[in-house]
Amino acid sequence: MLGLDFSQIDWEEMKQASFDTLAMMGYSLLFTIVIGLPLGVLLYMTARSNNQVIKSIYSVISFVVNILRSVPFIILLISLLPLTKLIVGTALGVTGTIPPLVIGAAPFFARLVETSLREVDRGVIEAAYAMGASTGQVVRRVLLPESLPGLIAGTTITAVTLVSYTAMSGMVGGGGLGDLAIRFGYYRYEKEVMIIAVLFMIVLVQILQMAGDRLVRHFTRK
Repeated sequence: MLGLDFSQIDWEEMKQASFDTLAMMGYSLLFTIVIGLPLGVLLYMTARSNNQVIKSIYSVISFVVNILRSVPFIILLISLLPLTKLIVGTALGVTGTIPPLVIGAAPFFARLVETSLREVDRGVIEAAYAMGASTGQVVRRVLLPESLPGLIAGTTITAVTLVSYTAMSGMVGGGGLGDLAIRFGYYRYEKEVMIIAVLFMIVLVQILQMAGDRLVRHFTRK
């Protein structure tokens, strides 16, 4: 009725594009957490300080984070092409997409981490300091465990955001389902490819969200 012919779809290419999307999201999420988690903790700790020098450090870091968060990802992706090629040797494919994905997502995740840490009861933090805990011990044994549900929720939001970012990376030959949808669904008017690619990404987002919600419920104290 709609004139669709799914028999012409190259399912092997669709499978490879799906794996590429998962690889881009997985590796970029890993590096985003590695960079964004300490950055979020640093934002939280420096914001609480009464020392003017440390507060100045917070202002600088916060300013840089806000700049990176305010730039639309597709513009950030294009502007980082020379830097990406310098870092990994190519600006194309899965490898060439990971650096801009991380640079775009890490500041976003850092803000989510900072927000989660602010939800921790200050009484618990002050009690830990009163018992002689160092700042590092407070971070490792109080802040991170107490904010774990919020951190998991933030990680889930970031993972879902990265799925949409990987789709946009197809505009510059980034590979994955976005690249497939643009090359075949848009330029060649093969709407069947576009539909399947969109459905795959919807399913992926639903799985990520359900898994994240389940983990949040599991680690939330009753």
